[in-house]
Amino acid sequence: MDIYIAGLLIVILIAILASGLWIGLSLLGVAVVAMEVFTPKSGGDSMVLTIWGSTSSWTLTALPLFLWMGEILFRSKLTSDMFKGLAPWLNNIPGRLLHTNVIGCGIFAAVSGSSAATCATIGKITLPELKKRGYPDNISMGSLAGAGTFGLLIPPSIIMIVYGVAADVSISKLFVAGVIPGVGLMLLFTIYIMVWSLLNKDKIPAADMQMSFVDKLKSSRHLIPIVALICVVIGAIYSGIATATESAAMGVLGSLILSKIEGSLTWKTFKDGLFAACRVYCMIGLILAGAAFLTLAMGFIGLPREVAQFIGSLNLSPFMLIVMLMVFFIILGCFLDGISMVVLTMAVLLPTVQAAQFDLIWFGIFVVLVVEMAQITPPVGFNLFVLQGLTKRELPYLAKTALPFFLLLTFAVLMIYWFPQIVLIGPQMMG
Repeated sequence: MDIYIAGLLIVILIAILASGLWIGLSLLGVAVVAMEVFTPKSGGDSMVLTIWGSTSSWTLTALPLFLWMGEILFRSKLTSDMFKGLAPWLNNIPGRLLHTNVIGCGIFAAVSGSSAATCATIGKITLPELKKRGYPDNISMGSLAGAGTFGLLIPPSIIMIVYGVAADVSISKLFVAGVIPGVGLMLLFTIYIMVWSLLNKDKIPAADMQMSFVDKLKSSRHLIPIVALICVVIGAIYSGIATATESAAMGVLGSLILSKIEGSLTWKTFKDGLFAACRVYCMIGLILAGAAFLTLAMGFIGLPREVAQFIGSLNLSPFMLIVMLMVFFIILGCFLDGISMVVLTMAVLLPTVQAAQFDLIWFGIFVVLVVEMAQITPPVGFNLFVLQGLTKRELPYLAKTALPFFLLLTFAVLMIYWFPQIVLIGPQMMG
């Protein structure tokens, strides 16, 4: 029965999305149907309380602040200066400035801990500049969709904290365990971009004029303002001086000061940046509200718990268990956000995982990786929604551009299964 309910809800969701209705309202619509038809609960009161709870979190305040920081930088000369500073160093690497998506998302992930904030902020900076310089849309958007997921894996990560509490494991060890896979994933994406560029040389703009090493160093002065701002924001978080939200506010203040110093801050750019950040956040906030209510509806139906119990009853081999869990979480990602997936399934899955003798720290990183995969899986890949808001392109097109990076994430999951020390060496060194 539960499988039929799941299938019906997927059909309803795809039909509503295909109608052109806003994504957040589509999720809310499916949640209302699920609550009213398949549960004895009244949808009205639950919807109000859930939407208020999901959108009034203090932690969530960091997201619009980081978006505003990106809008301020986007409207200043600092972003083009950043490309001027990076271009000489990337000139001789296949793919050239396409690597800025991976580099930028990797750095920003260590600041925000949010996939949506990473994708939206870096996309606002890089996509217009790459388009202006003649780089193809498909690889630009696909690499951003994939690299945006770094916000979940590279510490600090909210989903790791939730898993650490649910599984009763050390959160600091989880953070350390995520570092090597995070850097490895950055290298994997970089290698793919290089290979793609070598196979599609005609689609990559010509290199800028060659420079001597001394000239490259001189050109790097353009990076100093952006790098200094990022170091302040990251340093404030890791030193414990400020929370992520407070650091985001520092980032906004710093970006305002820098844009004022270089002369691009006017009342018009200030107002336009603020309005643009509000529009993008309202889009993301509505999706978050819809996802939160759909999560509640799925919890009342008991669907995630039922499926998790079914997987546990199959008595699979360790490898087949991992494959089944990967498929399970990707499908579950069509309905729920990553944190909700962890909260609703861990209590049921952990006994099965422990019986298969998987290390719980390792399993935490596995869960983060498969949740990353769900972020770029249609019809409800959160990073795809963010990209759609930025680019106004259709979801099928964005999903197609992100497919190679989805496959690379699948490869990363298999690599940590075959070589678990990639994940465990850091926590083991901690003792």
